[in-house]
Amino acid sequence: MKYYNKPSVYATEYEPPPKPATGDLWKEVIADMEARRDMGIAKYGTPLQTFNGRDPLIDAYQEALDLAVYLKQAIMERQEDES
Repeated sequence: MKYYNKPSVYATEYEPPPKPATGDLWKEVIADMEARRDMGIAKYGTPLQTFNGRDPLIDAYQEALDLAVYLKQAIMERQEDES
């Protein structure tokens, strides 16, 4: 069994500059954002708006925590696949 309480090499590993490739990630992300907006409207009946009674910093922080867990999951699964 692996010991996971130490920092992984992925936390400090050097990444080279990106090479020219194909595709436009910005357009892909924008399409995903539009789909999320549509999903929110379908679920809540309105797009996300200011002064909606929620604390956006708390919402964003909670989402960031979820993101960190999903990223760590992907890294750990990649490490398992590499061993």
